Amino acid sequence: MKILIAEDDRRLGKLMVKMMKREQFTVDWVEDGVSARDQALSGDYDVVILDWMLPGMDGVTISRSLREEDYSGAILMLTARGELDDRVSGLDAGADDYMVKPFAFEELFARIRSLSRRNFFPVDHNVLKSHDLTIDLQNHITRRGEETIPLTPREFQLLVYFVKNPGRTLSKDQIIARVWEEESDVTFNTMEAFVKLLRKKLGQTKRNSYIKTVRGFGYMWVDDHV
Repeated sequence: MKILIAEDDRRLGKLMVKMMKREQFTVDWVEDGVSARDQALSGDYDVVILDWMLPGMDGVTISRSLREEDYSGAILMLTARGELDDRVSGLDAGADDYMVKPFAFEELFARIRSLSRRNFFPVDHNVLKSHDLTIDLQNHITRRGEETIPLTPREFQLLVYFVKNPGRTLSKDQIIARVWEEESDVTFNTMEAFVKLLRKKLGQTKRNSYIKTVRGFGYMWVDDHV
């Protein structure tokens, strides 16, 4: 597993690198926010560990930026902040988990292993895999085995968004904002119709679907790795 640590406390950073290498993780370490963002986007990391207070760019800003750039690995936030509002801010920015300093390394390693099971895709920015589906991002092709599933560009965007967020409940507003972007006239009914069409093309039914309806809120992609 490949991990990026963004921590400006040199003593803690060195200790984290040492302990993670003992666990047979591949580890890189940076000490400022700008480097953390750039390194995370270029290094194919499975997990990025972000300190909340980094020079140059804070952890919440980095997390939000990574998600906007389609970083699909896990993000773990480390911070001395323990208030509920702070935790919510970090998670809303795209972090998958949150640990308050000081922490025990045994718990940190357990969190990392849990995140890797929940969020991990083989890190290939051109291909996503889930269930029996292979999604070619470069050529916009979706296959089940050797069979090509014909999707419109919007259906393809919707599928990619779901697959990149396995096990995560996505609100209808989130889906519209991400898939339709600036097209503010898109209604929930339109979005729901696309979900229905996507389920049909994937050969799913409402009761037996990779796309689970979360009543009163939105949808969740149910992945066999979650």
